[in-house]
Amino acid sequence: MNAAQSYDLSRVHMVGIGGAGMSGLARILVARGSTVTGSDVKESTPVEVLRAMGAHIAIGHAAENLQQAGEAPTVVVTSFAAIPQDNPELAAAREQDIPVIRRSDLLAELMAGKQQILLAGTHGKTSTTSMTVAALQQAGVDPSFAIGGQLNRAGTNAHHGTGPAFVAEADESDASLLRYSPDIAVLTNAEPDHLDYFGSAEAYFKVFADFADRITPETGYLVVCLEDEHAAEIGAEAAQRGVQVLGYGSHEHTDIPVAAQLLGEEISGENTSVRVRLALPGQDAQEISYELQIPGHHMVLNSLAALLAGALSGADVDELAAGLSDFNGVRRRFEYRGAVEINGGPAVRVYDDYAHHPTEVSAVLRAAQDKAAAEGKGARVIACFQPHLYSRTMEFDKEFAQALSLADAAVVLDIYGAREQPVEGITSRIITDKMPEDMPVRFEPDFSAAPSTVVELVKPGDIVLTIGAGSVTMLAAEILDELRA
Repeated sequence: MNAAQSYDLSRVHMVGIGGAGMSGLARILVARGSTVTGSDVKESTPVEVLRAMGAHIAIGHAAENLQQAGEAPTVVVTSFAAIPQDNPELAAAREQDIPVIRRSDLLAELMAGKQQILLAGTHGKTSTTSMTVAALQQAGVDPSFAIGGQLNRAGTNAHHGTGPAFVAEADESDASLLRYSPDIAVLTNAEPDHLDYFGSAEAYFKVFADFADRITPETGYLVVCLEDEHAAEIGAEAAQRGVQVLGYGSHEHTDIPVAAQLLGEEISGENTSVRVRLALPGQDAQEISYELQIPGHHMVLNSLAALLAGALSGADVDELAAGLSDFNGVRRRFEYRGAVEINGGPAVRVYDDYAHHPTEVSAVLRAAQDKAAAEGKGARVIACFQPHLYSRTMEFDKEFAQALSLADAAVVLDIYGAREQPVEGITSRIITDKMPEDMPVRFEPDFSAAPSTVVELVKPGDIVLTIGAGSVTMLAAEILDELRA
């Protein structure tokens, strides 16, 4: 790929500035001294925060919004997926010959000149990126970062740091990760997804292979999970092309050195004790131990990736481990939302998770079951799941049914279409009809009735999980209210 074009970021206008990704980059721009303007369809907390920082933001889209700061912007940023091309602000920018770029172009520009640590993969990007940031912060590094979710402790998803590193998610959904040139790239896993864009599993896997070839030659590293078949395969092929590849996990590989080997994980009711053998190139191996507050083997693997990425960046390993022990999660990643005692028995606990692919749903439900088993109190796991996208639901209906079967009972809401139009005759019944007949399963098409439907299934001590990438997150608070009632 050709060298990235450079843009003048002195005056930046952002269409859809209130979005999670856009608002984060807007905060970095303001902190760097850029004049930031923007627009969105509604007021929101990110919009209010940006206004307080000095950004000029209009509600509603209009051509005159480009002039909010008194002169035209030097560049306009948009999300091609979320913002239609006939948007009046984009049309005005084109008429005035103002460059219109994607969010990924802006992120690439902001990362220029920094040590770029980029986290890629079908699942786990946000959690692993967040762990890496928390570990580096504990190690005294003040990294810049852009994350898909908010760090619970920091309360933000982006930051302009004073340190040399820039940590960010590398999104593959539209191949935008090929805009970046990482010094350290992590591939957590690779499983066919976003086939509406890529068309085939082969094309989807190729984007990660192409990303590996973007790594800084000679000094850069690709870090891959050896417990994931496709990630290890992509790593081995990259190594054959001359990319420096290191692995993590409990598995070994003939072509990839194991730089962070999982020696053990011991689950308790509250934490998971992790032991790792860290063997960096040119250094003596050492054993590292830390406690992880977030349950699940997938989270243990994510922490190994964060530890290895941080160590390769030059940070102190013991401090990185301390940062992982202190890490208390990301919003909507097994996020604790509250507990209510019912009938004088043990409290029912409610968690919320963003999982929206069958593998992610399986991982979070296994983590919940492991947590329940470690507590030894006979707690059951109740899933309240909302499928995301008609295309994904139809592609993976059997897999979703298998994943949800890991719960003890499930309430399945109707499909959250997001950017897609409804498909005639398709509802979440294509999932529930494939679930075990002896399992308590409810298809609940009435969103407002979902909290009471969940509570009908609950017993004292149970763990309830609201799961999905759509509006299901709003139900956690309502389920707690229903339990109190």
